[in-house]
Amino acid sequence: MSSRLYLIPSPIGNLGDITYRAVEILKQADGILCEDTRGSGILLKHYNISKPLTPYHQHNEHKVLQHIIDQLLSGKTYALITDAGTPGISDPGFLLVRECLRNNIAVECLPGATAFVPALVQSGIPSNRFVFEGFLPIKKGRQNMLKQLAEEERTIILYESPHRLVKTLQELALAFGAERPAAVCRELTKMFEETRKDTLVNLAAHYEKTPPKGEIVIVIEGKE
Repeated sequence: MSSRLYLIPSPIGNLGDITYRAVEILKQADGILCEDTRGSGILLKHYNISKPLTPYHQHNEHKVLQHIIDQLLSGKTYALITDAGTPGISDPGFLLVRECLRNNIAVECLPGATAFVPALVQSGIPSNRFVFEGFLPIKKGRQNMLKQLAEEERTIILYESPHRLVKTLQELALAFGAERPAAVCRELTKMFEETRKDTLVNLAAHYEKTPPKGEIVIVIEGKE
């Protein structure tokens, strides 16, 4: 393997959702960059992969960036994985990729798991044109973002945490209209996977009575 950075999508739930090629690269790389070494350790142990692990996450990426670049420039090969899904999609990765390209270090991203694609396709909401916004701002800029998205004609995809889901659905109902069709997909690929499609106001009422668990994707139909 020549010196380069590989971006390896990791399963969003089911450990079987990783490609043969991804496993082979993880076995051959000189080192693996992990968002959480404990969580990634479960995946790596499952596939009998034993490699040096280096923490790489949003709290330390600026601090360790130059060291990783130096290692890559010296001829080493690294694989970057996150807790779930594709690096760089609402997860660390962009900063490292940009710096690699600035230093003429080869970067290769493998195809694989990311939560918003299955959520979009199985939601029953039009998937021919869509916009992915990731997590909404928690405070600053949140209301402006909601106003902008309320006018979006393409399908809208958001990520949300379980403890903020009800509040977000309520705010979406106010901004977009209570009857706007939407779907909440949670625990994708896991034992208790659920996709619930309804209006924004009804989804908010449901999850207020039934507090959700797990990773969540919200898919909202665009404005007519």
